[in-house]
This record gives sequence, C-alpha cells and structure tokens, in this order.
Amino acid sequence: MVYGYIRISTDKQDCDNQKLGIEAKANALGLHIDKYIEDDGISDTKEPEKRALGKLLSILQPDDIVIVSEISRLGRKLFMLFRILENLLNKGVKVYSVKDGYTLDNSIQSKVLAFAFGMAAEIERDMIIQRTKEALEVKKANGIHIGRPKGGRNRFHKLDGTENFIKSALLNKNTKVDIAKRLGTTIPTLNKFIRDNNLNK
Repeated sequence: MVYGYIRISTDKQDCDNQKLGIEAKANALGLHIDKYIEDDGISDTKEPEKRALGKLLSILQPDDIVIVSEISRLGRKLFMLFRILENLLNKGVKVYSVKDGYTLDNSIQSKVLAFAFGMAAEIERDMIIQRTKEALEVKKANGIHIGRPKGGRNRFHKLDGTENFIKSALLNKNTKVDIAKRLGTTIPTLNKFIRDNNLNK
C-alpha cells in the first residue's frame, strides 16, 4: 500500500499544495497513492496516538510506502520524530519526503539515520531516568517519604514519568523486550507498570 500523509492547518490551499507535491512524487516514483491520511488542524507536537497518524502507524506493513510533503509534518518534537521514523524503518516501511528529498528505506543513508534514531532514543531514556531521579530527590528534600509504608503498597515506581514514552512505544509496535531494555528494567516490572497504569488502552 502507498499512503500519502498530510497534516493541514485551516488553510485549504496548504492541503491542496501538499497533495500536489505528494502526487508528483508518487508519479516520479512510478507509484499510485492508495489512500490519504489527513490530520486536520491538529498540532504536530501532539503524540501520534492523538492524531490520525497513530492509526496509520498501527496498520502499516513491511514494504508499505508513506509519502509526506516534509518530514516535519510527522512531528516537530525531535525525539518524537525520531521514534516515529525508527518505528517505520523497523517495520520495513519506506518513507519519501517531497521538499526535503529524504528517502528512508534500506539504503546506507537510512542506516545512518537509524543509528541516529537509536542514539536519540538512548539519550531520551537517560533524560527520563534523570528527571525521575530529580523528582524523587525533591520529594525527599521536602520531607515526603519515599518507599513503601509498612504493610502498604509501593506508591512510587522506578518507571514513574515514563508513561508517555511507554504508551507511544506500544502504539508504534515496539516490543516489550525493546522497551524494557531502553528503560533499564525487566519484562515483569514493565508488564506490572503497564497493567497498573492502564497503558495498553
């Protein structure tokens, strides 16, 4: 399947221009757009699951093709964009951007970018862990008890603060093994955290 992804504002001309560019790119590649996916008036800083893009990511299959007018249409937050592109490459999906001239497939360029995506994901993981540690230190400094009260359940979890990352990773079909590795935790711990926080929904 060949998909054209469009994120538009309230400007109809912008939508038309994106479609014209995507159609021209498809023709140049000898392809036909089977379906357009449109996000209308939704910010590209929102997580994919809050956009039509999330549905597209969930149905893509190996050898599918996605054409966009610009890579930034997928997302303007750097780490979010890296996660989306990494997910697409891991699925074997080819991505073409019209204005940027990017081609993401099994080429050397794509492998270099995939390495960059992986590095960015590791940096993001470390930042999440650091933010969690800092938040716990602030709570300790304010006299808030950290740990499980005697006879009670643990109120704090080592994965606190990673909910959005985990939801996005699950939506993008990352395996739990990969997610656990990135977060430096075990599969049972990850599964319990997902279950306790309803992150599968």
